[in-house]
Amino acid sequence: MKLKFALIITVFICSSVVGAQNRIDLKADFDVSKKTIQIAQKIRYENTSNDTLNFIYLNDWNSAYATKKTPLAERFTEEFNDKFHFAKSDQRGYTVLTVLKDSLGNSLDYSSEREHPDVIKVALQTPLAPNGFYELFLNYTVVVPDATFTGYGVDDLNNYHLKYWYLTPAVYDGAWQTYSNKNLDDLYIPPSDINLEISFPLEYQLISELDTEDIQQTILRQTYKLSGKQRVNTSLILSKFSEYKFVQTDDFTIVSNMATKGISIEEKALATDKITQFITENLGTYPHKRLLITKNDYKKDPLYGLNQLPDFIRPFPDRFQYELKLLKTALNNYLENTLLINPRKDYWLRDGVQIYYLMKYVEGFYPDTKLIGTLADIWGIRSFHAADLEYNDQFNLFYMQMVRTNRDQPLTMSKDSLIKFNANIANKYKAGIGLRYLDDFVNSEVVEGTISDFLKNNKVEITSSKKFENQLKKNTPKDVNWFFTDYVATSKKLDYKIQDLKKTKDSVTLTIHNKRDNSMPVSLFALNNDSILSKTWIENIDHKKTITIARDSIDRLALNFDNSIPELNLRDNYKSLKGFPFNNKPFQFRVIQDIEDPYYNQVFLMPLVEFNNIYDGLTLGAKFYNKTLLRKRLNYKLSPQYATKSKSLTGGGSVSFTHNVENTSLYYINYGFGGKYNAFAEDAFVTVFTPSLSFGFRNKDDFRSNESSYLNFRYLSISRTIGENAIIEDLDEPDYSVLNIRFVKSDPGLVNFSKWYYDVQFAQKFGKVAINYEYRKLSESNRQLNLRFFAGTFLYNNTDLSSNYFSFALDRPTDYLFDYNYLGRSEDSGIFSQQIIIAEGGFKSRLETPFANQWMVTGNASTTIWKYIEGYGDIGLVKSKGDNPAFVYDSGIKLDLVTDYFELYFPIYSNLGWEIGQPNYDQKIRIKFTLDPGALLGLFRRKWY
Repeated sequence: MKLKFALIITVFICSSVVGAQNRIDLKADFDVSKKTIQIAQKIRYENTSNDTLNFIYLNDWNSAYATKKTPLAERFTEEFNDKFHFAKSDQRGYTVLTVLKDSLGNSLDYSSEREHPDVIKVALQTPLAPNGFYELFLNYTVVVPDATFTGYGVDDLNNYHLKYWYLTPAVYDGAWQTYSNKNLDDLYIPPSDINLEISFPLEYQLISELDTEDIQQTILRQTYKLSGKQRVNTSLILSKFSEYKFVQTDDFTIVSNMATKGISIEEKALATDKITQFITENLGTYPHKRLLITKNDYKKDPLYGLNQLPDFIRPFPDRFQYELKLLKTALNNYLENTLLINPRKDYWLRDGVQIYYLMKYVEGFYPDTKLIGTLADIWGIRSFHAADLEYNDQFNLFYMQMVRTNRDQPLTMSKDSLIKFNANIANKYKAGIGLRYLDDFVNSEVVEGTISDFLKNNKVEITSSKKFENQLKKNTPKDVNWFFTDYVATSKKLDYKIQDLKKTKDSVTLTIHNKRDNSMPVSLFALNNDSILSKTWIENIDHKKTITIARDSIDRLALNFDNSIPELNLRDNYKSLKGFPFNNKPFQFRVIQDIEDPYYNQVFLMPLVEFNNIYDGLTLGAKFYNKTLLRKRLNYKLSPQYATKSKSLTGGGSVSFTHNVENTSLYYINYGFGGKYNAFAEDAFVTVFTPSLSFGFRNKDDFRSNESSYLNFRYLSISRTIGENAIIEDLDEPDYSVLNIRFVKSDPGLVNFSKWYYDVQFAQKFGKVAINYEYRKLSESNRQLNLRFFAGTFLYNNTDLSSNYFSFALDRPTDYLFDYNYLGRSEDSGIFSQQIIIAEGGFKSRLETPFANQWMVTGNASTTIWKYIEGYGDIGLVKSKGDNPAFVYDSGIKLDLVTDYFELYFPIYSNLGWEIGQPNYDQKIRIKFTLDPGALLGLFRRKWY
């Protein structure tokens, strides 16, 4: 009896130990006609913490598609992606939970927070003690969303690509690590043993990286049984026309539908084996049999740059492109399945390892590949500095794009707080080149060895970058605190300078100036005719540090000569020991813009062919400037042009200096001076000189916020010259000057747009103040409401009352400051007179009181009628000296082809009566358009920055 009892106890203990791990058993029945999945699921959750749990949190990321108010929907809106906002209800997905019970059959209470509708909080009937487990039994229906939103869901061919498609437990590590789906592919779940039973129509093929245990088929349907040990990623694909190929290697099997254009089956097999061997050698054995790699995975994390050029421009060999695409995606998916860190808060380590080994692969197998590929061999291009750079230099360039524009963010910042460019590109590259910087500093392959050991020792286990930090510090006697405290945890820049160079016959004494507040080290190179004599790491530079080295045969000293450190400015890193100042760099002239070369003062020449107005006609000329692909603080340009119609020399020039301010709401100060000369009417020209001072403000704690403001001071000196053949009247006062102060605050969101400004002007004969407010609302029913208010008054007005040149304008400002891009600013008739720029009064109809020399108040409104057709209406009061205030109004139809860029206005009714029935109606139509490439480029920028 005692033996039997002991045996029962032993069996119970052993079964508890064996079973005390996370396990998910799931049966899924696909109804492809209704885009639904009926799921019966059992979750066995182990409490690996030292706390007793009263709740378990489940991730229900499919419900992120349920409404236009979820965090996912808001994320789309922030990035000006309108697909989800305009989607129909049947395109969005959601989950309907019908049964949630424990192992005793008790129904459990559950709820979702308003801020996180895709996270379920389950109240347990009995507390879950440390090292214990709890079983949940669930029945629910998943309505699958369209794949057009995130790449996951059902596509237009009714194929299914699913990720995060069923309920999973969250991670508890002293606190529940729960957060919403924001299309960042960063679900954080504990590893579980998975058993899936998938039933679906016979015409589909199932693709998964889980192990296939059994397949059963009937006349119409088939059932797959899949399993996997210690899994976190269970992507599932159901495809009618499968492009997926299985490539078996000595290490593991790659399952992929990556495009293989231009390479043979044999080359693909060799490339795949080469990549799996490289990954295994550097990251360790993959714990699963298969690794799934899809085109959608690559699309979400592509090789940016010249690799994305169209097929007819192929600067890289087909095999090179295929290998790097496959490698980058394979590294990402390998690490996602094995390095289990918090992917939203601790992502930098995974990203850093991915980019580090991508760069190592290129250096090992393609060391001679250039940044611009085979274009570097073409005559005329090979003289550019871009042709000298290695392929791996692009990672630093992309990161520097953010550093130079003061948009970089710390690697420890939560991923959902990063702007899109940083989340997708810059921070990944910063992490990768940071690990190389650290490896170069520590030397002796310590960092690489630590990465390899860390991945092997923590494979498929919950871990953190802090554990990596601790392990690295044990492996090196060098002080590496700076990497984690300054480089990773902050957005501090690196910028060093050599100064105070003194030389004797036997030694050289120099001072290294650390221009930033950080403790990061810098490498000092001793050179002779570009040959490296020595390399020394200088540490602990607190503002300035003076050192002395042996003279030997040194003719030049350089900081960061190999550019292994992501430094803000390389232009002051050199000092010559010869008799002339090395920093007086020679000028280098290039046709078309190039990448910055710190050895030269670069001047670029770009041919210009423009059409700015109908009076100058086509203008031919060139632009001389110093702006490189990376922004500089000091920029200048000079653009002389010949106008073919006015037969005159026109053009302009400017110089500006931008001071970036960090860690404050004031993030830049810009000092500028500009000038231009061009025609503004037939045989009439204007010269404008403008010194200016601007201050830019933003939310220093939320770079993703579209809200910003700036304060601008400028002084405009304007002189006009009227020729003998001018068709406008002579001007009594052709010269005038205006001091203009304007404060602008805007929040240009996709759903809610708001912008307002105060504008003050002082001139010798007038002073005026105005306020302008704009508001735009896009409703959930896809109707747009636009409101605008303008009010302006003269503080004093001693101008000629018979002239309205400086007056407020109701429908077409005179633009005496020459700010607006009028193609025919002086036209009274014809299509160019119909160009409208919404400013001041903002009216569309040309009424009998078009100006006000005392004050003006107007309101403009429009709303959607159907798709891109809107109805508009304007009302206002205008007051001129000696006249009573006049009430004005108009209304009509607006065709909104591209909001703010190309719009048509058709007046219908106004103070003039029914305009649509009046003569010459075609001349009453107003047109709003822009030919400014910079403005059109803003449509792209706002999605990334």
